[in-house]
Amino acid sequence: MTISKRVRENKKKIDRRKEHSLEEGVAVLKKLAPAKFNETVEISIRLGVDPKKADQVVRGTVALPHGTGKTVRVLAITKTKQSEAESAGADLVGFEDVIEKIKGGWTDTDVIVATPEAMPEIGKLGKILGPRGLMPNPKAGTVTPNIGQAIHEIKAGKVEFRVDKTGILHLGIGKIAFSEQQLRDNLTELFRNVMRLKPASAKGQYVKSVFLSSTMSPGIKLTRAVVEGVK
Repeated sequence: MTISKRVRENKKKIDRRKEHSLEEGVAVLKKLAPAKFNETVEISIRLGVDPKKADQVVRGTVALPHGTGKTVRVLAITKTKQSEAESAGADLVGFEDVIEKIKGGWTDTDVIVATPEAMPEIGKLGKILGPRGLMPNPKAGTVTPNIGQAIHEIKAGKVEFRVDKTGILHLGIGKIAFSEQQLRDNLTELFRNVMRLKPASAKGQYVKSVFLSSTMSPGIKLTRAVVEGVK
């Protein structure tokens, strides 16, 4: 496989042995030669949890102060609060009509929010929505009677995160065009939420490793203290 000049130059700018502070890591990332598109900035945190145990699944939401830089398409499924959902900015609102549309295989949306009374019907769509990560969930705030507020928060930058089966939490937290301060703000807010959700049953070291990258960049290792020391 041919490695491009840009990739070779970027690898030279990263000391793979060094653990960086948050300020250093973000600064290094911003100095790398960019790709020809606005790359997503991503964080990967390996946690000392066993996702096979239900009480050690780290899952939650975070309202990123500066959003993700991505336009999020929101589908609202509700029988009783369609006007509220429309006013809040949902891209598509409905009940029986959108449920039938999904049964036919349509899933062209980023997030689905629903009111509780809609869930018995939405629950029947599990085989379609589940594998795509689109099933509304009360823990993620996507099943709520306050559907307008939920849509506002999602549009403003609220995102869901969940540790995967290998114990790694991976999330896009902005765009490379963001300023260093915007990226640090978003990362700090995520770290605060990750620490808040530390399972009581998790033993040993909670944060194992932290890597920062963009879509096309090598990983930049951060010190565990960037997560553990957040206030």
